[in-house]
Amino acid sequence: MRKFMVVSGFLGSGKTTVMMALTNHLNQTGRKAAMISNDLGRKGLADYRYSRAAGVVSEEISGECICFITENLIERLRRLYSDGGCEMIMSDIPGFGVGALEHVYGKLREKYPDDCELAPFTVITEGSSLRKLMNKGDSALPDEMKYLLRSQLLEGDLIVLNKADLYTEEEREEYERFLRTLCPSVPVLTVSALTGEGIPGLAEYLCSHGTEFPEPDFNVTEEQFEAAFGKLSMYNCQYYAEVCCDDFDANAYLTELAEEIRDRLAEKGYDTPHLKLFAQSEDGDYCKADLLGVKENVILTRRMKHRCVDLPVVLNTTSAADSVYLAKTIDESIRLVSGRYNLSVAVYYKECFGLNEEGRI
Repeated sequence: MRKFMVVSGFLGSGKTTVMMALTNHLNQTGRKAAMISNDLGRKGLADYRYSRAAGVVSEEISGECICFITENLIERLRRLYSDGGCEMIMSDIPGFGVGALEHVYGKLREKYPDDCELAPFTVITEGSSLRKLMNKGDSALPDEMKYLLRSQLLEGDLIVLNKADLYTEEEREEYERFLRTLCPSVPVLTVSALTGEGIPGLAEYLCSHGTEFPEPDFNVTEEQFEAAFGKLSMYNCQYYAEVCCDDFDANAYLTELAEEIRDRLAEKGYDTPHLKLFAQSEDGDYCKADLLGVKENVILTRRMKHRCVDLPVVLNTTSAADSVYLAKTIDESIRLVSGRYNLSVAVYYKECFGLNEEGRI
């Protein structure tokens, strides 16, 4: 078996954690698997570093969406199949992308039909995104995002409702019912990548099924898509923080930094569907903080076990915010919070750009 699958879904839906859970499960049950982290930012992104630090077999394709670099993708797949002995490889796409069914699966079927079997095109979703579509709750995401959320769901061979551990039975049934109404011909599987609930069943489904190449009717105009993309900006940076004396708590530092950014964005009415902070010490210990919206609490996905004297940090986010304000806000937050911890900061690189803008800051 040589299968490849694309994992789509909006920012914060849990694409990385689902791929990590699937990869671990398949490897533990005798079917070698690997995952690819794909994003528009530069190399060394938080999700890739996190999965590697957690011991998951993973690689990275950065700088462009795999939708537009088919030759690069197929070379990576061939190496993982041949040299790595993989039977299943899965890759995400940037968390606002639509069209990968055509641009990835379609090109692979047309140009490289004998290289691999295409697993179901899988869309990951979760409660906060669905509530936006259902016009429920108090999400700060602009209404334009509904077009992206809805279109992603319509593109799937399979919809996976993630984060089952966070829902009441009533909420779970409501979300599943909404998905089956919106996409009546598409199977819906409910899982928790955190607890492992539903992961074995999802793995079996993916291994035993292929894509049906659905033909979604997005029923939206190019102007609507442009309006949605125009609301989004991406910020990525890597920096090195060093304490001037004593040591410091990396878990508290990353949490406070994410909270500072959250509060500043919220003041302007902006939102960040997923802000990721990752740091790893020289001895291999690591921590990761996630923020899934300006009205949410920061989640310490992984805690550092000991205090630090220095720390390399990776920060990634795609936010519903003006790019100039986003860059200024995050830069000021890093400076302010680092000062509270008596940290000097050296920035390796920084990029910030609106998705509809030319050039990068």
